[in-house]
Amino acid sequence: MKLTKTFTAFFENEKSGGLLLLFVTILSLYLANSPFHIEYISLWEKDLGGHSVTHWINDGLMTIFFLLIGLELEREIYHGELSSIKNASLPIMAAFGGMLVPAALFLALNFGTTTQNGAGIPMATDIAFAIGILSLLGSKVPASLKVFLTALAVIDDLGAIIVIAVFYTTSISFVNLAIALGIWVFLFGLNRLKVYNLIPYLIGGVAMWYFMLNSGVHATITGVILAFVIPFGDGGEKSTSYKLQHFLHKPVAFFILPLFAIANTCIAIETDWHQGLNHPNALGIILGLVIGKPLGILLFSFIGVSAGYCALPKKLKWTHILGAGMLGGIGFTMSIFITILAFKDPEVILFSKIAILIASALSGVFGFVYLKYILSKKKTSTP
Repeated sequence: MKLTKTFTAFFENEKSGGLLLLFVTILSLYLANSPFHIEYISLWEKDLGGHSVTHWINDGLMTIFFLLIGLELEREIYHGELSSIKNASLPIMAAFGGMLVPAALFLALNFGTTTQNGAGIPMATDIAFAIGILSLLGSKVPASLKVFLTALAVIDDLGAIIVIAVFYTTSISFVNLAIALGIWVFLFGLNRLKVYNLIPYLIGGVAMWYFMLNSGVHATITGVILAFVIPFGDGGEKSTSYKLQHFLHKPVAFFILPLFAIANTCIAIETDWHQGLNHPNALGIILGLVIGKPLGILLFSFIGVSAGYCALPKKLKWTHILGAGMLGGIGFTMSIFITILAFKDPEVILFSKIAILIASALSGVFGFVYLKYILSKKKTSTP
């Protein structure tokens, strides 16, 4: 399978970004538990215009991350793995299983409790981390596995966005929401009139973000819906969508996501931190990501292929699907993001984050070791 230039650039950026995320997460955890932990944690809690620094990162800068996700999703729909039913069916089935089974496992432990709202936490996959771990396996990784995992993670993010919009919106100001959507309709009109200048879309996007922020619907949704009014054209290097996507890749991978990771993993770990892992919420997160993700991805992929809805791409084996499912259990960014929306209790958020870090680490290690063994075994058995 020949990889496109756009896909290769995306994969390389996500690979480097994933390794950087790992580094800054370890650094943040170290500083949060160092002799300077009070000053370090208070830095992110500092008030800035009525909101904490962390809040501005989560609600502001992460909108740009979602804009990039929207642009990548649009490109996949028009020219990538999602451009035809045949290509898209397998990662769609896999992603659906990778969201449904973890959520079901979580609810099995938490339904009817105060933490049942966290069902969306183990549904997520961190693209950067998952691809970063896969990249460590080098040239032995089949191109079809790279494409499958990337498409799976993109669809997974779309699912997480829908979950955020539907289940984590508390109260709605219909006036502000109507204004935000009105701006979107106006920008859509500019798109239809073939206005290719990016400036009016960016100005409109900022205004739309403001009214969405005050509507009750999470402001980061603005990024995704804005992406679909940015002129795509033929998708070539001269198109407005391509230029913006290309421009955003490095700032998102090397600034926004690392900043999000640093701000949201400054966790002061107490000596009794492990006691919170006995709670159904933490157990649901860990079981959902470590067990539910690979089980759901493998099971629904198998059902789809057996029923004739989709087919395994060339050189992609069921063992590869299972390995991709394990890496899919690296929830990190999106899981932490949903945690912040799902809960208000600082203690619940803290133990949820610890559970996410443990589950993501286990998923990464299991996925890497398993795929390394499978790929090495295949290589040695080749005459």
